[in-house]
Amino acid sequence: MGAGHAHPLHLAGASLVHRMPSEVKIVAALAFVVSVVATPREAVWAFGLYAVLLAAVAATARIPAGWLAARGLIETPFVVLALVLPFLEGGPHVHLAGLSLSEPGLWAGWNIVAKGTLGVFASLLLAATTNGRDLLIGLQQLRTPAPIVQIATFMLRYADVIVGNAKAMRIARLSRCHDPRFLWQVRAFATSIGSLFLRSYERGERVYVAMLSRGYTGALPTATSARPPARQWATALTIPAAAAAVSVTAWLTT
Repeated sequence: MGAGHAHPLHLAGASLVHRMPSEVKIVAALAFVVSVVATPREAVWAFGLYAVLLAAVAATARIPAGWLAARGLIETPFVVLALVLPFLEGGPHVHLAGLSLSEPGLWAGWNIVAKGTLGVFASLLLAATTNGRDLLIGLQQLRTPAPIVQIATFMLRYADVIVGNAKAMRIARLSRCHDPRFLWQVRAFATSIGSLFLRSYERGERVYVAMLSRGYTGALPTATSARPPARQWATALTIPAAAAAVSVTAWLTT
């Protein structure tokens, strides 16, 4: 996999969650999300229990709530969509605070917000407790197709390079009296985006040629690690097992 590469979503720590093998955490997070998605939207109480389970994991891993909340804002566009649905959907309407809202739209919006938020926070907890290199090794251990692992490897390795180029180009624009507050200067920003794409494409070509010259044959070196003991699997799967039990109960009681 090459040298370790830190990513901005990782919080180094020595908690029980941090020490678990990455493949175990990936399976646990995926199983938890599947249980959440499979839960009927009418079982509002079930989503509260899911939130409690995630809070327990965050407390065990010592992940600050503010850190999670700040990065959870990535789902804002989906929340906006959920807020609009009650006004766009048809079907029976209910009156709330002087507004006529679609009942199916309210349920659809709640479904998006509840399941999307839980999925985002589960992913954030996985990223916060597992560095990028370990995530890639975990994917390899789970027999993920090699092209997917390679794409993820290059994405993690060169994301910071592209961000650095974008910052350097922004500084260059500002040093030439570019003021992004004015609408008529958006052309310079659009030109920079095009230049950044061309630079990234050319860098990719040079990197690929360098890899071929060093013996690259289409596959990266495979990392090897000991298989996690059954005890670690049992510990990690406690949370998704509880989530699965909640999901089944929700279906039986709804």
